[in-house]
Amino acid sequence: MTYTLIVGTKEWSSWSLRPYVALRHIGVAFKEEVVPLRRHTSSAEVQKRSRSGRVPVLEIEEKGERYHVWDSLAICETLADRHPEAKLLPDDPKLRALARAYSAEMHSGFPDVREQLTMEFVREIPTPDLRDATRAQIERIKSAWSDALGEYGKDGGFLFGRFSIADCMYAPVVSRFRTYGIALSAPLKAYCDRIWALPAMKDWGKAAKAEVDAGLA
Repeated sequence: MTYTLIVGTKEWSSWSLRPYVALRHIGVAFKEEVVPLRRHTSSAEVQKRSRSGRVPVLEIEEKGERYHVWDSLAICETLADRHPEAKLLPDDPKLRALARAYSAEMHSGFPDVREQLTMEFVREIPTPDLRDATRAQIERIKSAWSDALGEYGKDGGFLFGRFSIADCMYAPVVSRFRTYGIALSAPLKAYCDRIWALPAMKDWGKAAKAEVDAGLA
């Protein structure tokens, strides 16, 4: 079995970060390809690797067969199915359903947060003049985190206790809040610090800084 994860520029590609963190949590070896974004050649390069025309894409090769899974949430769910020992979803059916709901809400929601607080992984940028919708979405994220951490996060410190797909899906938000200096309560700051301290996040940050230093982002 061979995995190849195709991602976009690490300073910017929030969607790519999620399955990268999941793969690192599982601990399996994988190859990585980075497609530079925001270039005139980017669209054509992505199209070569992704039927959807977007990154990330996970290429799976086993038993002489090769196939691709695209979309960050689909990739994370696929990894959870293929590696049950990694426990990327809670064992309890109720918590598993809630973790999926949290993940799906992040996947499909918060458009104003995405637009106003774009991912700039290693940069620090003054908080912009936030729209009312953006403020409301930030408060929803904070509320969701507080609810999960308060009820389920005591044993492990992540949203549903041990690390899960839900934490993968919100890892880019942790980056955004850090970049733009979004104020957080002490428990939420502690949660963000735990995510930021993950080896996967540190290594992603080193690669993103190298992109910035080289003028690639």
